[in-house]
Amino acid sequence: MKKIMMTAFAALLLAMPAVQAQKVNESAIRSKIAKSDADIADAKKNAKAATWINRGKIFMEAAAEPTKDLFIGQESMLLKLAMGDPASTGAETLNNNQFEAWVYPYVTVYLKDGKVAAWTQTKWVVENAPEKAIEAYAKAAEVDPKAAPKAKEGLQQVSDFCSQAGNAGLDTGMHAASADAFATAYAAQAVPVYGKADPSLLYYAGNLRTMDGVNNPASYALGAEYLNKALEQGYADEAGYLYYYLFHCYYGQKDADPANVVKAKDTLLAGISKYPKNENILEALIQLYTVEEGVGDPADLVAMIDASLAENPENVDLWFGRGRTFYALKNFDEAIASFAKVTEIQPDLFDGNYWLGMFYILKADEENRIIQEEKQYNSTSAYEDDLKAVTAIYMQAVPWLEKAHQIKPEDLQALDYLKSLCFRVRDEEGMMAKYEKYNAEFKKLKGE
Repeated sequence: MKKIMMTAFAALLLAMPAVQAQKVNESAIRSKIAKSDADIADAKKNAKAATWINRGKIFMEAAAEPTKDLFIGQESMLLKLAMGDPASTGAETLNNNQFEAWVYPYVTVYLKDGKVAAWTQTKWVVENAPEKAIEAYAKAAEVDPKAAPKAKEGLQQVSDFCSQAGNAGLDTGMHAASADAFATAYAAQAVPVYGKADPSLLYYAGNLRTMDGVNNPASYALGAEYLNKALEQGYADEAGYLYYYLFHCYYGQKDADPANVVKAKDTLLAGISKYPKNENILEALIQLYTVEEGVGDPADLVAMIDASLAENPENVDLWFGRGRTFYALKNFDEAIASFAKVTEIQPDLFDGNYWLGMFYILKADEENRIIQEEKQYNSTSAYEDDLKAVTAIYMQAVPWLEKAHQIKPEDLQALDYLKSLCFRVRDEEGMMAKYEKYNAEFKKLKGE
């Protein structure tokens, strides 16, 4: 019955005459704005909160009218019913994504698999309409505190509209426009009458401006501004990525002012002190120290982490970061020692056991490379002795990867490394049996 009804509904839609063009009553909106301009020019009406609330609504209408009938996931048939026939259509590649672009007078809509995936507003009824709506609602609360609830409701609508616009542009790679939309969404919430503004909106704006900086260096300055303000406003950065993006914003401006290299360094140091497990920050620090002359010695990073460990020797994250730093410096012994401490503090931590095993493998791989590529041998026995030493290092990895597998038996990657390792040392006692066991588990887990 449901299928019949849906078929009938589809037929009804197809039978309806197509709307020929997107309908935006621009003249009516402009008439309302002209009336509002006259009202605020009148001293008596200017002093009334209702005048400003009405003005906020008008500018919000001006902002939202071109896209009010759009939503993500909207079927193409419903899109055409709501907005009429597009002026033109065509295939378009944006941000490495393939879209079907429907061009309307005020907006270009991007469809994927017959559904709305994103859009970009190309024309405004009134430029800066959201900002003008924010100004009006702020003025309403200033004129009469009793109007605060209505003003806050209007500001929420502006913020929601701008957040939606920011999200709508993500898949198209329109990073600058999306960043500006999120920044305006924050500006609406930053009006005192609203209450506490959400700093994550600033983080999104800063993140997007950072990405836009790759092709538009001017965006780096705005990105730094947004990200610093997000920090000031208490943005809860759970993993430390704000510092990583802020580093790029400063480093991207090094040609404009060499002092930005120091700011980039200080940003990373602040980030790594709070998030020692963040590999992106660690790698950026090491790259910065090795590429930029005079910035510092990579060993300084270890000294900084060791100083923190002296005060908090049971901090697993610090030991984790220490191990990753030494790995980046190709010091496998210290990386192993650091992760051995991780497993000592938290014996059942998957990452600790997994990476300790992996660092033994990486150390053995490097020793094997030296044997094959760099060393010269005058006797077969010396060569075989070195190979035995490498095998012994590989063998040290086995119990740690086995422990990791016990902790997380469903982890396919860990099991893959474990069975491959056992095959690598299959000539050692008991290793061929282990390989057969773990290879069978691996196949079962893969569904083979």
